[in-house]
Amino acid sequence: MAFVLGRTFMKLFAGIYDYCLKLSRHRFATFFLCLNSFIESIFWPVPVDVMLIPMALARPERALRFAFYATVASVLGAVVGYGLGYWIYDPYIHDMVKYFGGTANFDKAMMLLNTYGILFIVIGSFTPLPYKVVAICCGVIAAQRGIGILSFEQLGIISFIVVSFLGRGARFFLISGLIKLGGASMEQKIRRYIDVIGWLCLIIVVLAGIYYWLFSA
Repeated sequence: MAFVLGRTFMKLFAGIYDYCLKLSRHRFATFFLCLNSFIESIFWPVPVDVMLIPMALARPERALRFAFYATVASVLGAVVGYGLGYWIYDPYIHDMVKYFGGTANFDKAMMLLNTYGILFIVIGSFTPLPYKVVAICCGVIAAQRGIGILSFEQLGIISFIVVSFLGRGARFFLISGLIKLGGASMEQKIRRYIDVIGWLCLIIVVLAGIYYWLFSA
């Protein structure tokens, strides 16, 4: 009995993976991909990849189309986040950030944006960094500097949109393109090793959390 339970527990991620693939074939999956991509750039904590990857694996022939939808929805959400930072960060958004304990992350993002400018927007749009933080902070700094909302300056909304399309598009099209190239065989290979990948990721997250808890100031 214990052996069966242990084996089932070790196969936990395979079950989750199969469930995600099943959901990705749902007729409203594209709508929820766009919705998740949009709100993820404003406040939602679930990354776009969580839906994009299973959908691309389930339908490799539509992988690039899914990447396009995710990119457009994500950038539109980021524009909303930029507007929130530009117009109502102080006091409304600031108080919410403080309430949920995210002040340090926002302060660090604003420092990096002030230092590196548009380069940090590129990094934030392509990497797993929370793009919602980058978008809101960019709006905050633009307002602080007196940059017009339709300005072409470095942190103005026009430059922000262009860079967001390039960065988010590069990330999502890279993921979907690799899956499309791999085709159905990639789904089978990931299915074979998904439990090993899942447990390794979980261990890394736990160790990172412990390190942060022990050594963060």
